[in-house]
Amino acid sequence: MSTDTEKHRALLGALKDAQGKGDGAFETAAVAAFEHVFEHLGRLNDHVAQGGPDGEERRLKDGESATLR
Repeated sequence: MSTDTEKHRALLGALKDAQGKGDGAFETAAVAAFEHVFEHLGRLNDHVAQGGPDGEERRLKDGESATLR
């Protein structure tokens, strides 16, 4: 999780640094941030989709964090 936290801080920092520059840096930072959000949503969707039709929780895979539960 620490690498993910570092990634979040870097993405937020890039957005803050790029504000108002008018050189396309903000758009680039925003795209990178949204790509990361979509990665999170994909993982969340994978987690939920594997639960089964009755909504039961699936077992964690080896080395997988229970953070999204």
